[in-house]
Amino acid sequence: MSFTTTLRKETNHLFDACYNHPFVQGIGKGELSKGQLIHYVKQDFEYLNAMIQTRAYTMAKCTDREKMALLNEGISFILADETHPHHNFCHVAGVDYEALQGENLAPNAHHYSRYMLQVAQSGTLGEALAVALPCPWIYLDIGERLMNDVKPDESHPFYPWISFYGNLEMPSITKTLRWLDELAEDAGEAECERMRQHFINGCKMEYMFFDMAYTEQAWPV
Repeated sequence: MSFTTTLRKETNHLFDACYNHPFVQGIGKGELSKGQLIHYVKQDFEYLNAMIQTRAYTMAKCTDREKMALLNEGISFILADETHPHHNFCHVAGVDYEALQGENLAPNAHHYSRYMLQVAQSGTLGEALAVALPCPWIYLDIGERLMNDVKPDESHPFYPWISFYGNLEMPSITKTLRWLDELAEDAGEAECERMRQHFINGCKMEYMFFDMAYTEQAWPV
């Protein structure tokens, strides 16, 4: 069994927890409040900035141009495509997307963003890939499951969000999984364990991010 197959099997309960979180289920039911939608978009815009930087730090560890192109593809996707789900939430909430940018990070988003950046800067190439993998992998899983379970049509308020992730074909994920498997084969036991732990932590932080949006989390003082 490959390294990433083992990771996915080990974190199946975390993928399930994310899918069953009230925020994600609220997307499926079309029942999220204006405040929850706004809070999510504010925080996700800043988080995705950190993801772009994480991929850039990861690219700096590469010497293979094919791998650099793969990471650049991920950056381009965030900049050019992943704004579409944000616009859906903003449309339903009745707010302007540009007005929600430049906000301070809430505790969970701050922790997740800084954790990714720290690992990408100070860790190995394998660690940098592992810490950024939960986000796209979990969102693809959520989108596919919502499409299958909800079967939304265009009358659903969050149809653009669900169909974006549910119908998304990202061969870059498959390539990244294969790349991480190759790195794991050459890594020592200690590095593989760090890669494993970073991936698990990232999955847990994805759940925490949804929780932050659902509760409209703010700093307590």
